[in-house]
Amino acid sequence: MQYLWVGWLLLAVLFVVAEIFTTGFVLLWFGVGAALAMVVSLVGGGLGLQVGVFLVSSVVLTALSRTIFLKYLDPSSRSVTPNVGARSLPGQVGTVVTASNGVRGESEIKVYGSIWRALPVEADISFEEGQEVEVVRVDGTTLYVRPIQKTPEWRMDRTLN
Repeated sequence: MQYLWVGWLLLAVLFVVAEIFTTGFVLLWFGVGAALAMVVSLVGGGLGLQVGVFLVSSVVLTALSRTIFLKYLDPSSRSVTPNVGARSLPGQVGTVVTASNGVRGESEIKVYGSIWRALPVEADISFEEGQEVEVVRVDGTTLYVRPIQKTPEWRMDRTLN
C-alpha cells in the first residue's frame, strides 16, 4: 500500500502521453486526476479517498474544459462568421459592364473579376457602362448596388500631401 503512489504516477504519465496522440483533450484531465490521487497517496490517504479524488477531479476538470474551451475551440459555436465569398462583397466597388435595362434597372457589374447580376438599391437609379458602383447587399446571386459619388478634385483636401 505504501507504493501505491507509483501506480498513480504511471497512470498519470500514461494518460498524458495518450493525450498527445488524441484530439479530444480529455485524457489530460484524467492524467491530472491521477496525479492528484498520487499526492493523496503520498500524504497517507486511503485507497477509497485516492479513487474518489481521481474520479471527482477528472470528471470536474473534463466538464469545465468542455464548457470553457468549447467557446474558443469550436467554430460552430461562434456567432461571428468570416466574410468569405458573397458575404465579403458588401462595401466593395464594382464596375458596370452592361448598362441598366428593363423595368427593374437590371445591369451586370464586375467585382473581383467576376460578373454579377445587379439591381439598383433605389428604383429611380440607372447605370451606364463603365460607371463605378458600391455593393450595398447581396441577395442570393444578385447584388444591390448604388452609384459612387465621386468628389470633384477641387473639393479634395490639399493638406494631405
